[in-house]
Amino acid sequence: MRRRIKLVLRKAPKAVRRSFRISSIQSIITLSFSAVIILAMIMVGIGLYSSFSENAEGNAASSAQQIMDQATINLENYLKTMMEISDLIRTNMIDSSPENMQNLDDMLSLTLELRADIVTVAIYTGNGNVMLTNPGHDTDSNYSVLQQDWFKQTIDNPEAYLFQPPHVQRLFEGRRPWVVSMCRGLDVEYLGRDETWAAMVDMNFSVIEELCSRVSLGSRGYIYVVDKYGNIIYHPQQQLIYSGLKEESIDEVIEREQGSFVDDFQGERRITTIKNIQYSDWKMVGVSYVDELFENQRDFTSFIIYILIFGIVFVILASIFLSSKISKPIKRLENQMNRVEKGDFDIDNLEVKGEDEVKRLTKAFNLMIARIKQLMNQIISEQEEKRKSEFNALQAQINPHFLYNTLDSIIWMNENQNHQGVSEMTAALARFFRISISKGNEIIDVADEIEHARSYLVIQKIRYKNKFDYTIDVQEQAYKHETLKLVLQPIIENAIYHGINKIQEKGEIKIEVFIQNEQLIFRVSDNGFGIKPERLKEIFESEPTKKRTLGVGLKNVHERIKLTYGSEYGVDIESEIEVGTTVNIRIPLTPTQNGGNDEKTT
Repeated sequence: MRRRIKLVLRKAPKAVRRSFRISSIQSIITLSFSAVIILAMIMVGIGLYSSFSENAEGNAASSAQQIMDQATINLENYLKTMMEISDLIRTNMIDSSPENMQNLDDMLSLTLELRADIVTVAIYTGNGNVMLTNPGHDTDSNYSVLQQDWFKQTIDNPEAYLFQPPHVQRLFEGRRPWVVSMCRGLDVEYLGRDETWAAMVDMNFSVIEELCSRVSLGSRGYIYVVDKYGNIIYHPQQQLIYSGLKEESIDEVIEREQGSFVDDFQGERRITTIKNIQYSDWKMVGVSYVDELFENQRDFTSFIIYILIFGIVFVILASIFLSSKISKPIKRLENQMNRVEKGDFDIDNLEVKGEDEVKRLTKAFNLMIARIKQLMNQIISEQEEKRKSEFNALQAQINPHFLYNTLDSIIWMNENQNHQGVSEMTAALARFFRISISKGNEIIDVADEIEHARSYLVIQKIRYKNKFDYTIDVQEQAYKHETLKLVLQPIIENAIYHGINKIQEKGEIKIEVFIQNEQLIFRVSDNGFGIKPERLKEIFESEPTKKRTLGVGLKNVHERIKLTYGSEYGVDIESEIEVGTTVNIRIPLTPTQNGGNDEKTT
């Protein structure tokens, strides 16, 4: 993955600079005064609202508890009736003789006449045979109690009361009433053997429905009943739940103990009240909506909001008025100083009418402007001379070192009778220094810069014993422009010393010169070792040291281009470890004075 570092300096947009002017005296006074008063008002409002909300929620929960207490009592009486009938059957089944069974049947008939809510009473033997049904309808031959879970549980645990959820009773042919069943085991002596039978009492589900539907918890509130397994005994929208059109928080209700809690369900705040129903594992759940129960709370909330809005507006207006009176003289001075902020230092004397403090500030500002202009001119002159001296000194340090290495190579080749190499290197060295001197000119033709780079490559290729190859590709139009001299040689030097010199295979250096986006681009690419990402970030930031010389040439070229052409031009680097490095040098188009050189160099 290639990483790119671009050095671009831009001024912050005016709109952004203006947005940070909150440090003015007027802004500080306005914001501080407003913040303190508004914060105090908000804290008081929150305290009042929290206190009212807690009381309102407690009252609503208490009211729901009282309503559900009565509904729970009614439902418990309903279940107790079923239990009493089962107890009656259990008591009279101690003797299972035919005479006693007839007496039990007569007694159940009388009970069913008095209690219209009782639908069916049935007694089954342990083998699943029907011993008694009242009313005495024809039983459904396809219905086998031996396969029913309620029958198995009743036989296994005869002492417990087993309440079944609402279901369709299928005991009799042609009759399918919607009932709630209670089952209980019977210990009897039958034909000289002790057996366990099962008694089932069916009660009309409409009674439960009527008991629960009478409970009112607001216009939208309701109650429902579930057992410990999550089966719905009653729900006013039971069909919608079964069809998936409505959801209910049944799992949470099963896990919670008896009491009330507030939750957010499907985006609405609700108060859920849970009551355990005696004699069974059922729970009655009441759901009431906060927005209905807290009508007074909404009115109180609106009142608090109106007071806060009015108070905030009043505080802000008062703060603006007071801060304006305090800061008005300084504001007049600030308006005059905006000219200086925009870079207009040609103002000799500012005149601002105001109090003594403002006049003294104005006088001090005039003296400061004069001194700033003097120092700016001095700093610009000194910095330019300093940078030129630094670049000249750096170039003077590089050239003798390079000359020494080159002469040492020439001596070595001469001792080894490589006269052809001596001639090539000597000629290349002469061309190299001829262009380096360039009669003292800093700006040279692109052709001369390319020739200078080629001379350097010839010398280095001989010195490194053909460890690398190079190509030079120059766009024809590029020859018609000028460039700052000695921008390619330091880049090529880095490519050889820090890139190709670190790899085993043969290196490749490619130099391209072309025009793109109204800029002259020098591109130097190599297939060397590459530059580590963390070092790449430091090249233009840190000062070079004896241990870190990689950034010397690159930073030298980059600073010289910025100093000559402006901060929007310079050097970009792309590098990837074990792949190579590409350096782009960007300078503006400057047509040459002599018409350029049409020679193409490859």
